[in-house]
Amino acid sequence: MISKKPLCTPVYLLEKRFSTICTLLLYAVFFSVLLLGGTFTHAQVIAPDTTGNSPEVIAPDWPDDSLGRRNPRGTVEGFIEAVSDENYTKAARYLNLDTTLKVEEDGIKMVQALQRLLDHGGKIIPYSWISNDQEGQLNDNLGPNLDRVGTATVKDESFDIFVEKTVEATGAPIWLFSSQTIKRIPVITPEEVEEPIADRTLPDFLKENKWGGVPIGHWISMLLLAILSYLVAWSLTSAAIFMLRLLWHKSKNEPTVGIILAFELPIRLYLSAWILVVSSQEVGISIIVRQRFSELTIIVGMVAVLLLLWRLIDVLTRFGEKQMIRHNNMSGISIVLFLRRGAKIALLILGVITILSTFGFDVTTGIAALGIGGIALALGAQKTVENFVGSVTLIADQPIRVGDFCKVGQTLGKVEQIGMRSTRLRTNERTIVTIPNGEFSSLQIENFAHRDRYLINPKLRLHYQTTPSQIRTLLPALRNLLELTPKMDLESSRVRLIEITEDALIVEVFGYINTIDYNEFLEIQENLILQMMETVEADGKGLAIPSRLLYFNQEKEMTEEKTVVPTNQSVPNELTARA
Repeated sequence: MISKKPLCTPVYLLEKRFSTICTLLLYAVFFSVLLLGGTFTHAQVIAPDTTGNSPEVIAPDWPDDSLGRRNPRGTVEGFIEAVSDENYTKAARYLNLDTTLKVEEDGIKMVQALQRLLDHGGKIIPYSWISNDQEGQLNDNLGPNLDRVGTATVKDESFDIFVEKTVEATGAPIWLFSSQTIKRIPVITPEEVEEPIADRTLPDFLKENKWGGVPIGHWISMLLLAILSYLVAWSLTSAAIFMLRLLWHKSKNEPTVGIILAFELPIRLYLSAWILVVSSQEVGISIIVRQRFSELTIIVGMVAVLLLLWRLIDVLTRFGEKQMIRHNNMSGISIVLFLRRGAKIALLILGVITILSTFGFDVTTGIAALGIGGIALALGAQKTVENFVGSVTLIADQPIRVGDFCKVGQTLGKVEQIGMRSTRLRTNERTIVTIPNGEFSSLQIENFAHRDRYLINPKLRLHYQTTPSQIRTLLPALRNLLELTPKMDLESSRVRLIEITEDALIVEVFGYINTIDYNEFLEIQENLILQMMETVEADGKGLAIPSRLLYFNQEKEMTEEKTVVPTNQSVPNELTARA
């Protein structure tokens, strides 16, 4: 069977991993429901029939195989480990040999032949991309008992390397390198195989001394190839960008120049990983060494793609931010900043999940645990959720925008940043006040940035000695001042005597100045107030000073009457003493 699709290139493997992320999320929901609704059982369970179809049979949980052959990944890992230990008898137990062949003799020959085949032009998919399920990969269109794990080439003909599921006497599944693959392996001696480039160029002491079942020279060669691959990739990308800037005049304009620079480093990393994979295979580096480095090359490829997305988010959002500033769309700036942070957080989470999965961590179980832990986390992080909802409300409703001058509660300042948790204001004292978005969205917000004109509303306190005739002369003079004031809205302006208070006669001046520049408004208001003061002094009695007059009535002194004491009455001792 000839395979035309490369199996272990970083792009193919990355696309395959990303396609499983959604499946993992669905698994998380499924496992959360199971954990909340009941307990698992290790016996064979028959699900109740609720649809009229045949009941679903859940496979039993078989005990682990001593060689780790319960799933395709365990079989491939065990085979490579046994080969690196040069335990060919153990490695032969990972092959589905014909019953007529002997493991001690024919099996060892087949293992060595498969190793030579993989060393000279063959390749194995990185472990993390091989199924770790007892049922294998079910969506590869190869049937339920067959999984593809690599490719090899014999006489310029490429074919796939398969593992197939067999059954032990107990009924437990065992995955082995398929009999179809074994039949296609040519049994040749090492003398019949052309010595690879790596062995021809290495000195004898680097070939004789081994580490991990592989000559030390292969490990050193792999490191040198990694450095050389990066240098070649750096040269190619630098030359390509130079030629692009030279031949394409638009490459110097925004946002094109930012997009080109965003692609530079990710393409360099991805290209260096691809060159390393191809060159190590061509020079004949041992499959054991290449398999150890395969996880690293896949991670480099993933980081390259994630880094590209990260940089594109930066370039595009910053360009959008500049466009919003150019069109004075402050609400758009808030939305762009929020979307940039949200996209980066989502990208970071996706990258962590993908890299952990590549290292062999069971992210499915972790996501399922997050489904349960998320409930407890939501209860313990109510304020955080409240702040996040508040930030969404601020962006959707847009009562404020970045750059607006506003009053929030008792805080007066300019909005500098609307974050996912809090909003920052720069006060007039040049300090920063940080208000959680949950509290921010519930406070009374007065936004001065939306002011379309300024109100001028002085109240003149006239002296009490101002006569009605003087007031009738004064009011038209003040109205004339308003008409001569620049940018005064004449339709809404008025001058009226509105009140008689205890110490003054109140004349109200009301009008709007058609400007949004605060300094210009202050200048117009200053000139108008000075002119009004001059007019009051000229046509009236002047402005009143807050005061209060107290009037005292002088009462006539009462004449003192003499008191005559009758002689026939007794006088008190006190009066007698005074007399």
